[in-house]
Order: sequence, then C-alpha cells, then structure tokens
Amino acid sequence: MAEEKEVKLLDYWASPFGVRTRIALAEKGVEYDYKEENLSEKSELLLKSNPVHKKIPVLIHHGKPICESLIIVQYIDEAFPSKTPILPSDSYARALARFWADFIDKKFYPGMIRIGKLKKGEEFEETKKEILENLRTLEVELGEKKYFGGEVFGFVDIALVPFTSWFYCFKVFADLSVEQECPKLAAWEKRCLERESVAKSLSDPKKVFDMVSSRRKNRGFE
Repeated sequence: MAEEKEVKLLDYWASPFGVRTRIALAEKGVEYDYKEENLSEKSELLLKSNPVHKKIPVLIHHGKPICESLIIVQYIDEAFPSKTPILPSDSYARALARFWADFIDKKFYPGMIRIGKLKKGEEFEETKKEILENLRTLEVELGEKKYFGGEVFGFVDIALVPFTSWFYCFKVFADLSVEQECPKLAAWEKRCLERESVAKSLSDPKKVFDMVSSRRKNRGFE
C-alpha cells in the first residue's frame, strides 16, 4: 500500500479555483494525494474539512485543512518557501497582486459563470460586454510585461490563468474572441502554457466546453 502523503487536495477537475492550487503545488514541487470530489454527493471529508462553505478546493497539510483558493495559494507559498516565491517580497507589490487577484474573483469570475447560464438576449449581451470590459482592464494592467508581476510568473498569473480554459466557451457561445479583442492577454496565455506547472494542471478547454454545453442544453438554451 502506498504511503499517504503529508499533503492532500480535495478538488474537482473543472474548478478554476482548484487549478490554482494545483499550479501552486507544481511550482513548489510539492507531492500530494489528489481526491476528486463528486460535487453532487460531497464526501464526509470535504464537509468536515470545510464546514462553513462546503466547497472545493481544500488543501489538507499534516491533517489541517486550508480553504479558499487564494488563501491556499498564499499558504503554499509560505509553507514551502524553498522554491521561487509566488508572491513578491516587496510589501506594495504584494498588495497590488492581492488587489488584482481579488478583482479576478469579484469582477471577472461572476460574469464568466453567468454567460453559461443565460439565454441569448439583453442580459446575455450585457454580460458579454461586462466580460470584455474586465478582460480589457486586465490587459491594460498586464501591459508590455511578460507576466502580471513583471518577468516572474506569480500570484496574479496563478489567479487568472485557470480561467483561460473558458475562453473557448466565450468564442463559441458569445462570439467573443480573446485573441482578437485582447491580443496581449492571449500572448500571455500562451507564455503561461509553456510552463509545465500550467500545462499539466489546466482543464482541457474542449472538455470544459462540453460540460458547459451540456448544462445549457439541460436548461433548454441550445
């Protein structure tokens, strides 16, 4: 029987929040046991480990659970300091990184989720406009930099890159091409995919599309 690792991850394959955790663990070279959760029938371990939100991902380190993806990524950075830091050492740069990660969760993510739940119509078009505005805001922040933090792949990149698996859905469902509308962001995505940590952790865009398409059909949208 294989020896149980000191780190365990409770996750779901399509969760961009879980992908963040997987990328951070890969960047730090941390080995872990992965447990895929059935979100329709959550395990007792998940409910016990995250009794407040009852959501994935949950990182369990030495038997102690850590919840909420951005908190988990910061924990990984602090708990496994031997590799390149995920957050910058400068306090102002750290604050900026946390600001943009918060922007991604509070401004960009809600629109992304809505686009898969709405029928074509006025609300759908407003959501598409909102997504595009947020993408353009992120592109302006990226500017001419290689990564959001400069030359080094870091916190904001880890926060945003899992959502690129949904870009194909934007193109098909909303006729929104990130490559055409935000070329710098599209180039950044390609650079991120050259990293092993990202390439092996990111959800397959076509598989994500199939999942979203199935849900839209179940709602009678297609």
